Amino acid sequence: SNAGVPVLGIEPARNIAAAAVAAGIPTRAAYFGATLAGDLAAEGKRADLIVANNVLAHVPGLNDFVAGIGALLEPLGVATLEFPHLAQLIANTEFDTIYHEHLSYFSLSTAQEIFAAHGLRIFDVEELSTHGGSLRIYVAHAASPHADTAAVQRVVTAERAAGLGSDVAYEQFAKRVAAVKRSLLTFLIDAAAHDKRVAGYGAPAKATTLLNYCGVRRDLIEFTCDRNPLKQGKLIPGVHIPIRAPAAIEEYRPDYILIFPWNLAAEIGEQLAPVHAWGARLVVPIPQAAVLA
Repeated sequence: SNAGVPVLGIEPARNIAAAAVAAGIPTRAAYFGATLAGDLAAEGKRADLIVANNVLAHVPGLNDFVAGIGALLEPLGVATLEFPHLAQLIANTEFDTIYHEHLSYFSLSTAQEIFAAHGLRIFDVEELSTHGGSLRIYVAHAASPHADTAAVQRVVTAERAAGLGSDVAYEQFAKRVAAVKRSLLTFLIDAAAHDKRVAGYGAPAKATTLLNYCGVRRDLIEFTCDRNPLKQGKLIPGVHIPIRAPAAIEEYRPDYILIFPWNLAAEIGEQLAPVHAWGARLVVPIPQAAVLA
């Protein structure tokens, strides 16, 4: 909007929509779908560009959502969307990213079918490192002049080679998930047996999946900490591990710090550099429990 391009945000959470409006971004507090898209198109607000990053995996009505993109997009317009890539989730045993907010897990091949059903075509794709491995797709009307890039076929071919269309890949994934559980429990039980103190770092949703599946409770991890003040003083659901402020790390001086948002391990490692003064070691749980160098 600072460049003079008309923009409009769509946000179903009213408090977030209000914050966007307060920041000068025109925003409607509503769920996006075919009905809203039709209303906007009738108002003359069809879009040259639609951006939806880390939205598609959270949408309960996929067909309604994608139909809305088709209804709102100008004939030569482009929609770009980002979402975690199923191929990376499977390959890297990222089962902790499977939780209630994520309603769908997409391969590029599956996404192609969904968009094609609504007259849309994925003509380009980028592979990203975010969230353990994501895709950024570029979508246009099927008849648009946007040419398909080689990247699309390359990713589809890689997915086919990984066996995403067969049961075998998922059966092997399940075995690796069980191995992660054994790996983490072995590490934590061994640490306890040697009187080593273990604390967590971060309280993302993925920690809830990981800890509950592995059956890890306060006898193995006394607490975790998070920089978000809204999480501090709360508990990890199910396992009741307390969430404290990061200052608790300095007070407790654990021997090991288990990084729950393992996809941010490099960044968090920089934040936790002072812990090396007392010999603390950083640990990631995925794809297996490992002490970082």
